[in-house]
Amino acid sequence: MKVLVLTAEPFGADALRGALGTKVDPAETEVMVIAPALQESPLKFWFSDADDAIAKADEVRRETLERLSDDGVPASANTGESDPIIAIEDSLRTFKADRILLFTHREGDERYREELDPSEVESRYGIPTDRATLPAS
Repeated sequence: MKVLVLTAEPFGADALRGALGTKVDPAETEVMVIAPALQESPLKFWFSDADDAIAKADEVRRETLERLSDDGVPASANTGESDPIIAIEDSLRTFKADRILLFTHREGDERYREELDPSEVESRYGIPTDRATLPAS
């Protein structure tokens, strides 16, 4: 199984296992992690103040890849656009996912444009999509 994971924060195999369910072994999946350069506020987004968001996305990408690798999960990772839909679309051009997983902050703690609706993503791309709340750090 090939799983595309969009995430705003680093995660490891336990969080992935919890989100995928007991029938899927993360060590037997091919995972592509996308860390979008999410903005903290609409103001930063619209003024294209992306430096902090890009740095955070790169940190999330690196740390997630390290955690998954340490846990024996085959994964690759990349940073993505600040619009999560575009980040997903860009990734699907080269990674033919069987499933999409959206790791997001708890409601009320979300960053600008992070509040994706899994049913909209699934309808748009025809790929089963689930949303999971990021574990508390």
